[in-house]
Amino acid sequence: MVNSGAVKLREDELDELFRALADSTRRSMLRRLAAKPMTVGELSEPFDMSKPSISKHLKVLERAKLLRRSIDGRVHHCYLVPGPLGVAAQWLQHYEKFWNEKLDALELHLSEGSGDGGR
Repeated sequence: MVNSGAVKLREDELDELFRALADSTRRSMLRRLAAKPMTVGELSEPFDMSKPSISKHLKVLERAKLLRRSIDGRVHHCYLVPGPLGVAAQWLQHYEKFWNEKLDALELHLSEGSGDGGR
């Protein structure tokens, strides 16, 4: 289980999260929702795709717990749920630390090898 503050995700939920983030259309939808909540119609405006395709993207975002919908009659309102993004950032941070340590060690190794002034 991976957690970030109050948000906790199981490994299968983390898989769903990264699967959702792997698609540029869904990332664009999330960026738009970060600015303000939107109806499905508003959210789908810039995308040249069918309503069923938009609906599939939204369902992927909902399964990943990145999007919440409320229904008012026939109008569906979409809201960004940012908590899981913190979990993804925390998971990636672990690997950032790993690579920073490896690169620091490489830098140290290379600087020790050039102690002769590069001659």
